[in-house]
Amino acid sequence: MIVNYTESGWQVITQRSHGLLAAQICANWKFNEQYGSRWIETLTAVAEHDDVYNEFENDDLLNEYGGPVNFKMTVFRKDYCTRLIEMAITKSSWIALLVSRHIQFVHGSNPAAANFIKGLKKQEKDWISTRGVTSKEVSEAYLLLQFCDAFSLLICQGMIQPEQRKIEISKGPGQVSYMCVAGGINKLLVTPWPFEKEKFRVSFESRTLPRLTFKNAAEFRKELWSVETVVHQFSISAF
Repeated sequence: MIVNYTESGWQVITQRSHGLLAAQICANWKFNEQYGSRWIETLTAVAEHDDVYNEFENDDLLNEYGGPVNFKMTVFRKDYCTRLIEMAITKSSWIALLVSRHIQFVHGSNPAAANFIKGLKKQEKDWISTRGVTSKEVSEAYLLLQFCDAFSLLICQGMIQPEQRKIEISKGPGQVSYMCVAGGINKLLVTPWPFEKEKFRVSFESRTLPRLTFKNAAEFRKELWSVETVVHQFSISAF
């Protein structure tokens, strides 16, 4: 989950809400670059790349001080990654390829993940053969997922800089580097412009917990369920 400290308490954005925001961004990508017959699968992979982490089911939600664990503090969990790949492959080998690349990107430098990632790379050969694609095509499609994931995280964490100071979103397909600036209240400007429409809107949901610490995960989940859900909307247009 994404956890932001605010004056009102912990603002929590679930991994699934973040994934849905990433998919909204992806859905507006240029039509002529939407990977043909694989477009719906690519969009699905973007939406579901973090679906294995469910804050209302998992127990590793609190740190040693009883506060909620931000996603940056999470570590490699073989059982989570295995389940994520299994969920992906039951949809399609193309989705499995993109999810595999995301696991490699997130955990590639972690020695604890080395054997798991080695196994994924072996499986990739079969999935690539099944789909009749190249590793380069997978890499390009993953750059789109990575861009949408990064943009969603910047928005959810409130990291867009004030006073039109540019912040890099990520490199997208073709290794193009994209920047973002604030264009006003809930208005974001992107350059260069990679989207089909001149302007579009996105949203995500959050819950804010006034308490700072909790006895256990069950108590945390109970309060997370009980608080009001807030919808945040943003307009995205060209710089």
